[in-house]
Amino acid sequence: ATRESAFVHAIASAGVAFAVTRSCAEGTSTICGCDSHHKGPPGDGWKWGGCSEDADFGVLVSREFADARENRPDARSAMNRHNNEAGRTTILDHMHLKCKCHGLSGSCEVKTCWWAQPDFRAIGDYLKDKYDSASEMVVEKHRESRGWVETLRAKYALFKPPTERDLVYYENSPNFCEPNPETGSFGTRDRTCNVTSHGIDGCDLLCCGRGHNTRTEKRKEKCHCIFHWCCYVSCQECIRVYDVHTCK
Repeated sequence: ATRESAFVHAIASAGVAFAVTRSCAEGTSTICGCDSHHKGPPGDGWKWGGCSEDADFGVLVSREFADARENRPDARSAMNRHNNEAGRTTILDHMHLKCKCHGLSGSCEVKTCWWAQPDFRAIGDYLKDKYDSASEMVVEKHRESRGWVETLRAKYALFKPPTERDLVYYENSPNFCEPNPETGSFGTRDRTCNVTSHGIDGCDLLCCGRGHNTRTEKRKEKCHCIFHWCCYVSCQECIRVYDVHTCK
């Protein structure tokens, strides 16, 4: 029940909603199609058109699929349900209008607009920020008619309580620097790192202070490519030398 698990549940649940929504809009699914609810009147100079992506349907399918096994009255199920919903909400929050101009000589006399999902990379980046700011919770037990039920409460009362868009967890993350088969950690030894980066891919952080090794590699690559009319490209093969840095 770590913040890493919270991120995995959120992005997997968002991925199901995203894939179903995109499949519906592309017409590859027979049970759904475009969204006919345009969410407001068209503005001046444009009209509804194209195929608005039905994210509400995608979220519904994701909720039925991803939450199917999270019906136990324990803390882990409560955590997974919350993070699944946070991932799906991210899709709905990032829906935006896409428009296409129509008119003579490239003029924009009429704009046709439709609702579209963002690139999934934008969803992943947003959820990564939520992972970094995930809220730590504590488990509380309550006696109800069906037996003992576990719920989650924010651990620190001075902090703003998590919303439905925030990720939650209640166990500390293991040490991912060293291999540990019990937690599924492969460690970071021999991982390729970026010697010039100060981020998480940099050798300082990724190697956990152990330092790194450097070796040179020769790679064959296409080079000096020329386009010939018509229509093919011819290239030479060059040997290039790269420095490769790996964690000790």
